[in-house]
Amino acid sequence: MASTVARMLATMRLKKPALALGVLMSTAGAAHAQSSVTLFGILDGGILYTSNTGGHSSWQTLSGPLLAPRWGLRVVEDLGGGVSTVAHLENGFNQFTGASLQGGRLFGRQAWVGLTSKQYGTLSMGRQYSPLQDFIAPLLGSTTLTGSALHPLDNEGFLTYRTDNSVKYVSPVYAGLQAEAMYAFSNSTNFASNRSWSVGATYTKGNLQLATAYVHLDNPAVNKDTNGAIPSDSYFSYSTTPFLATASAVQEWAVGGRYTVGRANFGLLYTNTQFDNPATGSLFSGATGSGGGSGSVHFQNLEGSVRYDFAPDLIGSFSQAYTHATEGSASGNYWQTNVGVSYFLSKRTNLYVDAFYQKTSNNLHPWIMLTGAPSSTSTQIAAVFGLCHRF
Repeated sequence: MASTVARMLATMRLKKPALALGVLMSTAGAAHAQSSVTLFGILDGGILYTSNTGGHSSWQTLSGPLLAPRWGLRVVEDLGGGVSTVAHLENGFNQFTGASLQGGRLFGRQAWVGLTSKQYGTLSMGRQYSPLQDFIAPLLGSTTLTGSALHPLDNEGFLTYRTDNSVKYVSPVYAGLQAEAMYAFSNSTNFASNRSWSVGATYTKGNLQLATAYVHLDNPAVNKDTNGAIPSDSYFSYSTTPFLATASAVQEWAVGGRYTVGRANFGLLYTNTQFDNPATGSLFSGATGSGGGSGSVHFQNLEGSVRYDFAPDLIGSFSQAYTHATEGSASGNYWQTNVGVSYFLSKRTNLYVDAFYQKTSNNLHPWIMLTGAPSSTSTQIAAVFGLCHRF
């Protein structure tokens, strides 16, 4: 009898640590269920044909014609009371070489942390997108086309830059209306040098979506600065577009809308960008960096577009964009036609074919985005075939 009792007590002593470990693991699991870390990414590669790039036709591989290759982490932690911590880290890379983009940054596309609440909105800090990129870019008629459908030289900066040292507030959605404001510090004793501020709003009701935004940059990328709000190593190129990269100030504003009727999606967009007092270069010398700048460089872009869903897995897009450019007393126009089709092999993988035609006037040289160099004539044609996968 005594030996039996001893064996029972020994068994209970052995089970206690296991029981305690089980309780601890169940508690950790409950805590983990309130938080999440999501790994995501995009792989996208294509083959691009250009009729005239620097006087010659070309065939080339192109990383990210549709969506720039990336990988990243999304973090959400429930703090209780309807408040959560959110964070976003996103790396951009060249799919064909594996090299990091955005100046070689580890998380050059985005890197921010913040607090969010359904009742009070979201406050975040880090390297982020402006309201123009958040609210206006999704309204571009080219959203189902590749980056080559962007306006000449990407003069609004949809792909060109992110904003460092920024603090951003995004409101909750009230009756379909959402607002956003952002300020980015120069991190310099010269407080006004290389800083940025911007505001925007979007409104959605039924099949209608409207948006507007304004962005102001003071001395962006000054003296090839990499510490301010707009760093030079992920801004307009000094070597190819110095008349944009060396502006003392930049002002951008835009308004656009989208309306859905059945399978058709109609869009209309106007953007206005002004680059004040560029230090060198000339828009009307072919965007090669030769010549001297004179006064401000000003772009007005007007675009109409339609997207049609032929089937759940087959989408077609068409857009026509007109750009009026001025520099000092000189002025000229760009006309660009974009057409494309996308076929989805699954919800996450699609094949696409897009074609682009750009024509200019008054000594402006066509330069379709992502083609590498301007045309030596007044016209340029490009076409791209690609495969995109999201995970």
